[in-house]
Amino acid sequence: MAKEEMQDTPVDVEHELPPGDANDDTTCAPSEVEKLKSENALYLDRLARLQAEFENFRKRSQREQQEFRDYALTDTLRQLLPILDSLDRAAKVEGVSSEDLRSGVELIDRQFHDVLARLGVEPIVAQGQPFDPNLHQAIQTVETSEVPDNHVIDELQRGYRLRDRVLRAAMVRVAQNGNK
Repeated sequence: MAKEEMQDTPVDVEHELPPGDANDDTTCAPSEVEKLKSENALYLDRLARLQAEFENFRKRSQREQQEFRDYALTDTLRQLLPILDSLDRAAKVEGVSSEDLRSGVELIDRQFHDVLARLGVEPIVAQGQPFDPNLHQAIQTVETSEVPDNHVIDELQRGYRLRDRVLRAAMVRVAQNGNK
């Protein structure tokens, strides 16, 4: 090929180098080679430092995440400790009437539910509601015409949710009308 033809030939820059002339002297001067070697060493050093910095960042990030997980419950536990204190005091009281004991337990129960509400935990309403397998766990079906079909007759164990996520489904008995 003539030199003019090679210049007109399109070059795919991404995949191949343009054809060279065998007579071209493309050798670099020794000073230029040294300059390129020092640049190369500089870039390799910079790359090694960036890799080490990234590795340190990754380790630090993992350590911080683990510390967050370890101590995430601290605030919640601090809110629960007064309830534990109340239970401990109630257990130590002697010679109390059953009415006083009942009112004390109700007070502790209210205290516990208040803490749960502050934490975003709310009970799942089940009694009289249509059965929802996302919120209720049917333990038993009861044939009855007193309650609409597939509605919760009663709640055996209360369910709870944290914001939009179910913590525990309510265990319920569900009505089943016999007229199918």
